[in-house]
Amino acid sequence: MNRFRLSPSSRFMAPALGLILGAAGISLAHTISNLPASNPPATLKLADINEAPSKTSYAPIVKAVLPSVVNISSSKVVHPREESAEPMPMDPFFRQFFGGGPEGHFNLPKDRKEKALGSGVIVSPEGYIVTNNHVVDGATDVRVTLSDKREFQARIVGTDPKTDVAVLKIDAEKLTPITIGDSSKVEVGDVALAIGDPFGVGQTVTKGIISATGRGNLGIEDYEDFLQTDAPINPGNSGGALVNDRGELVGINTAIITHGSGGSQGIGFAVPVNLARNVMSQILKNGRVTRAYLGILPQDVTPIMAKAFGEKDAKGVVVGDVTSSSPAHDAGVQRGDIILELNGKPVADSNQLRMTISMMQPGTAIQLKLVRNGSTREITAKLAEMPVETAKVKSGEEGVDKALDGVAVSNVNPQIAEQLNLPPSTTGVVVTDVDPSSKMADIGLQKGDVIQEVNRQSIKNVSEFQSAIRKAGNDPLLLVNRGGRTLFIAA
Repeated sequence: MNRFRLSPSSRFMAPALGLILGAAGISLAHTISNLPASNPPATLKLADINEAPSKTSYAPIVKAVLPSVVNISSSKVVHPREESAEPMPMDPFFRQFFGGGPEGHFNLPKDRKEKALGSGVIVSPEGYIVTNNHVVDGATDVRVTLSDKREFQARIVGTDPKTDVAVLKIDAEKLTPITIGDSSKVEVGDVALAIGDPFGVGQTVTKGIISATGRGNLGIEDYEDFLQTDAPINPGNSGGALVNDRGELVGINTAIITHGSGGSQGIGFAVPVNLARNVMSQILKNGRVTRAYLGILPQDVTPIMAKAFGEKDAKGVVVGDVTSSSPAHDAGVQRGDIILELNGKPVADSNQLRMTISMMQPGTAIQLKLVRNGSTREITAKLAEMPVETAKVKSGEEGVDKALDGVAVSNVNPQIAEQLNLPPSTTGVVVTDVDPSSKMADIGLQKGDVIQEVNRQSIKNVSEFQSAIRKAGNDPLLLVNRGGRTLFIAA
């Protein structure tokens, strides 16, 4: 749908990636040129033509699926504020380190009506439809048009912005629900058909394969476990069906990577149907989506980070922070632990761990196998329901660098701690400047970060920091406090 971040107000714009949701985009263009000339084709004999197998047609599958895919038109009235919010005042002492812009107001346009187009999938004969949350987000009027041109007013039953899934309901008869498949059985190389209403031109089918599974850490949604496909997906396809060669629904088309054109570049993403079905079931049963919560900030283990922790292999997930009074804290999980297994299954990365835990029910007991200071141990934790205020927390960033060149620091004092929303007793050194061309800037070290440990040793001031850095040499492991959350950065 055109609301898939085609406008400058895109919710996600990575430096090298331009994202459009719904047919969303991340810009990754790759031009192949100067390919060697191929050999001239051999002469094809008539006998060869007669013996050639007939072309495979997906027409029977498409005919069965098309009645299950609908067009969704939504609209909403936007009421912008007359003036922007007052800028946050900044203490003069703090401004000398971090700078400050002029205060002012911005005149915004008056009330306006926004319209959007998208797609959806009928999943039950009772009229329930699954689509993307961003297709109907904030909508005051939602209309659904079926393949037989019948049009109905739709009711938004529930939404889950964290996975970009929404459930609608229409009162209609003679509906054709789609057959729901099992996305856990999808493999790279499987045939994939994307069905929707791109650009509002009408029902359209495109073909490709499954390019990857379990895609995450893209910054599109809070919880990502995308199926990636090269089946062309365009604005308006959002919320449409991604089906296999048996006509089974395996995903809900959600986002694409573009090259500034707003159109498909062969890299599209779909919410796996198992995740969408879980969300829909919770919405229909409980009226909302609940997620289990462990209470850690997980980070992927890089080779440099593994070396800093004294581990031979870069596997598992390192605990960058533990929330107080959380299930992890109560179970004895500590910052710096490396989680290797969850319920006996290897933990591949931080995204997999977050997704697996979020799909569990609060109150579930889990077994964690972890490494602490070179020793392996097992811990049992009882998951709780994720608090609303922590639901938006994403995994931390791990850095890969060999020096701290281009970084300036200063002692943390109560004034600076207050400006950073940290307790007045916070100790360490605050990063006051990062050279944009430095490697530390590339890995994400930011102004305002408070470095509290170097190689697992606490530091209280610039003097201790400089001493610790000299001892660490070219491979320091930093513990950084950013806005009250800690994460490790291996430099």
